[in-house]
Amino acid sequence: MDFEKFEERAGVIFRDKSLLKQAFTHRSYINENRGSALEHNERLEFLGDAVLELAITGYLYERMKKSDEGELTSLRSALVNADTCSRVAQTLGANEFLLLSKGESKDTGRARQYILANTLEAIIGAIYLDQGYDVAKTFILTHIAPLVEDILKSGDWTDAKSRFQEKAQEYTGFTPVYKTIRELGPDHDKRFTVSVSVGGEVYGDGEGKSKQDAEQEAARQALESKGWK
Repeated sequence: MDFEKFEERAGVIFRDKSLLKQAFTHRSYINENRGSALEHNERLEFLGDAVLELAITGYLYERMKKSDEGELTSLRSALVNADTCSRVAQTLGANEFLLLSKGESKDTGRARQYILANTLEAIIGAIYLDQGYDVAKTFILTHIAPLVEDILKSGDWTDAKSRFQEKAQEYTGFTPVYKTIRELGPDHDKRFTVSVSVGGEVYGDGEGKSKQDAEQEAARQALESKGWK
């Protein structure tokens, strides 16, 4: 697979192309192609997640000098969540390079968004291993940090759970109920998927590194799906 087009968009030319190929390799592809000698991208994703959070934390600390800890945490969450990461991955054309099972390759919905978000983190992990933190940070500041302006304008960085609860009670009279529907990964790198329902109807779902992050993401999705922004 020729990654030249992706490298051009990303602004990073890999020394070790196998790292980039691994970043695009989903576990489902390995399960379906056991003789491929490839590794899936979950370890790279784990590494990239930490690099992404550190770079964004430093960026926000320097840029948002009047924001308190709570505001910085909420804004960081909005910049590193699955929606933002999948959006950046799509902009970079990551879909063209994904190695997926036949079943996964047919899915273009929410599941694909999560795959793309995880792939972006794996790409960051691959950049870090290939060229170090400074290059990974430059990639993050070039492709992810600029979205802070859109997030600030939209208000998506504020407490989505509180906003959704107010809207749900206003329009339906019911209080939202959050339910953890999936936990994946080892204890040190858990991923939670949470759904939110109102009056027994599921309004949205979200994924995060903690139940709290997943609930915020589910609330954001619910606000968007109902047009309550």
